[in-house]
Amino acid sequence: MQTACQAVQHQRGRRQYNKLRNLLKDARHDCVLFANEFQQHCYLPREKGEAMEKWQTRSIYNSAVWYYHHCGDRMPIVMVTEDEEAILQYGSETEGVFVISFKNYLDNFWPDLKAAHELCDSILQSRRERENESQETHGKEYPEHLPLEVLEAGIKSGRYIQGILNVNKHRAQIEAFVRLQGASSKDSGLLSDILIHGTKARNRSIHGDVVVVELLPKNEWKGRTAALCENDSEDKAAGESPSEPMPTGRVVGILQKNWRDYVVTFPSKEEVQSQGKNAQKILVTPWDYRIPKIRISTQQAEALQDFRVVVRIDSWETTSVYPNGHFVRVLGRIGDLEGEIATILVENSISVVPFSEAQMCEMPVNTPENPWKVSPKEERERKDLRNTHLVFSIDPKGCEDVDDTLSVRTLNNGNLELGVHIADVTHFVAPNSYIDIEARTRATTYYLADRRFDMLPSILSADLCSLLGGVDRYAVSVMWELDKTSYEIKKVWYGRTIIRSAYKLFYEAAQELLDGNFSIADDIPEFKALEEQSRQAKLDELVWAIGKLTDIARHIRAKRDRCGALELEGVEVRVQLDDKKNIHDLIPKQPLEVHETVAECMILANHWVAKKIWESFPHQALLRQHPPPHQEFFSELRECAKAKGFFIDTRSNKTLADSLDSANDPSDPMVNKLLRSMATQAMSNALYFSTGSCAEEEFHHYGLALDKYTHFTSPIRRYSDIVVHRLLMAAISKDKKMEMKESLFSNKDLEELCRHINNRNRAAQHSQKQSTELFQCMYFKDRDPETEERCMADGVIYSIRTNGVLVFIPRFGIKGAAYLKNKDGLVISCDPEGSSEWKPGSLQRSQNKITSTTAGGQSVTFHLFDHVTVKISVQALRCHSDTIRLEIISNKPYMTPNPELCHQSSLLLRSELVKEVTRSVEEAQLAQEVKGKVLQEEYQEFCQTKGRSLYTLLEEIRDLALLDVSDSYVM
Repeated sequence: MQTACQAVQHQRGRRQYNKLRNLLKDARHDCVLFANEFQQHCYLPREKGEAMEKWQTRSIYNSAVWYYHHCGDRMPIVMVTEDEEAILQYGSETEGVFVISFKNYLDNFWPDLKAAHELCDSILQSRRERENESQETHGKEYPEHLPLEVLEAGIKSGRYIQGILNVNKHRAQIEAFVRLQGASSKDSGLLSDILIHGTKARNRSIHGDVVVVELLPKNEWKGRTAALCENDSEDKAAGESPSEPMPTGRVVGILQKNWRDYVVTFPSKEEVQSQGKNAQKILVTPWDYRIPKIRISTQQAEALQDFRVVVRIDSWETTSVYPNGHFVRVLGRIGDLEGEIATILVENSISVVPFSEAQMCEMPVNTPENPWKVSPKEERERKDLRNTHLVFSIDPKGCEDVDDTLSVRTLNNGNLELGVHIADVTHFVAPNSYIDIEARTRATTYYLADRRFDMLPSILSADLCSLLGGVDRYAVSVMWELDKTSYEIKKVWYGRTIIRSAYKLFYEAAQELLDGNFSIADDIPEFKALEEQSRQAKLDELVWAIGKLTDIARHIRAKRDRCGALELEGVEVRVQLDDKKNIHDLIPKQPLEVHETVAECMILANHWVAKKIWESFPHQALLRQHPPPHQEFFSELRECAKAKGFFIDTRSNKTLADSLDSANDPSDPMVNKLLRSMATQAMSNALYFSTGSCAEEEFHHYGLALDKYTHFTSPIRRYSDIVVHRLLMAAISKDKKMEMKESLFSNKDLEELCRHINNRNRAAQHSQKQSTELFQCMYFKDRDPETEERCMADGVIYSIRTNGVLVFIPRFGIKGAAYLKNKDGLVISCDPEGSSEWKPGSLQRSQNKITSTTAGGQSVTFHLFDHVTVKISVQALRCHSDTIRLEIISNKPYMTPNPELCHQSSLLLRSELVKEVTRSVEEAQLAQEVKGKVLQEEYQEFCQTKGRSLYTLLEEIRDLALLDVSDSYVM
């Protein structure tokens, strides 16, 4: 009811009100908002002196009674409230209208929903304890937050600064930073983030909260600590000298609490006993280092100490050192693969329930008995390219969701025609349909190291929208006529097409053809059934097309390079799977020229579509911006390059690109790779935005050196691209002066959607990274680093700290800390042969080197970009994810004992990884063989894990209520 919504706004604030409104607007739940205050028989005026809460309760009850009579007294109405006076007053007043507490509602209507009852009991217990504590007299641990009106006035006047709290996970107890937001970022005059030093200054704010900060006097400013630190609760580097002082402040208020579900671990039996007298109040440790310990009430602490558990925070009083929360559900056993994957999903707020029956009913059918085919209507309305264009795709091996295909041909006038053809997802996904709303909520396909969770059902993502070889498919195409020699664009055409892809190539095969190795054609399925003469003609045609595409791509890239496009380096580790989804190997992705060829064609299409939709809809187009990075983020890059004698000019993207190109060490190509990786880390993240919310000069994409850019080429896995396809279709209709079939978002709604998609993209990136780290740890776990040859690797030092160095291991794509001083105060010592040991001594650090000197006078110096031999092991942790530990065992590069076996080592690693990573879950799989078959069938149908119960559905509904699509963090 309208009054109930307003009661939430009045009592709980605008954020909770917005969550409720978002839940009501979600068509999947068939909720209807009844405007009872505008209905003649439901409206009740507020009496003189009547409290707002009393009037709201009376209005809601009166509306419930009216609705009961409106339904002919045949449908009972339930009014749920925690107001005990209202229950006593109205509970038995009208037959057929039940006024009960939520606990009674569960008892009477859902008696068998055990998990929901446990959750309710946990919340009620937590509430009772809070009420009891508030009645007791406690000394305050934290100051009160300032009232909202004082905060808003202070922000407006410039006294206070608004921003998002970002806790340093390596120093969670002492270091947090506030990144400026909104007007504060423009008006404060500050060039850097604000340091919040210590938990007291954080004043009960939690990582991700939108906070208001008061700057401290300059003589109280502190600097970041330059020492390496393990994620321990106490400050390990208390004696270390910090860096230059930076703006430092304290939190005086919280504008928006961005609390979510947290995965925690219960203390061990010994730790429970040490926590003291009240064993029912337990301090649990969150999996995320940035979240403080949470106090919950439970009698199950001992039973749950070996499990990952989900909890929620209820409150954080000024009298309490820790926030109070309640138990929600159990995820899985600590260390179990499925439990750890579930932890990653919860920590990133990723919901992976299967597509509903209502959503699947909207899907087209494609079965052997009833095959899908192109409709005569679409044949009339679309441009048919099946017999005129050689269309093919180039994707990773095993790719099922083929979004894009390419074509190139010579026109009658001698010019070239380049085509990019993208799956026409919007033909099958109607605006505001059930599947459209679900895709919008998911926003992206989530790719983990060993699995994926699709944005769209597999009938679309892996079949009818996947541009597979040899089958007819609908596409949206962009085709350019290019000058035959200069490749300059003469004209462009946008529209819906019908294509039949001739080849589904994988990257390595395309690269071999480009390099002239035609024997790879034996591995391309489309060539296997052809006769020799026909095969050679088709092979020549394909090789010409790939070569011509590469020439065009080089020209396009060179043009962007002249404008300052950046070639950046990211550490992308791929988990290689076989046909049965077993893991072969953990390997860094190898760059190929054909990767760049495909990427340039996609960038070109995205750029031209961006221009088109902006010209047609200047105030409601979805584009992608990449803001210039803050100059201070480049300081480490500049210093590292200086150590090798290179100068990095960061004044613009053009000068940065040129500097990186010239920063080449002929004796060590890893230097340039690491410098590009540092440049990547210094970048701001690209974000989606609505053109009506930004000035045109802010549209620019810094990394790609383009004035306008969007995402158009992957609608199977990104909802942003679906929105862009609808905008493009509307723009084409507008050009033809036809009626627009597409319903477009207003600027306000589009901006809200962009915030949601940006948030989900960040979650997808984090979950992919965390799952890769999980498999890295599982690969090295339970191996003896002293005897296992593969636990030794070559590492490159890329950063110097006061007590150690940061090392990159190219073979496994691992970055991590290597300490030169251990917890006992001993320093590393290396003998002339290169082997190391720990001895008493000291460390001396300068800008680009660190020297370890023992008490006996022996010294060893480590420079930036030195190659060292590193021992890899795993630190197993109960409460957090396992972590890779690196230890320098020699100051010399790692040499493989048997160089002849170098080439074979990759194959050895693959087979070993299959055995080792799957070993821990084999017994569980055998024990649940029948269940496993069912899950496999469901995985093939839905590409995701099945939900377990009605409780899971209720949890999803509550999560949707928690989802605030207006939340946005800087990526």
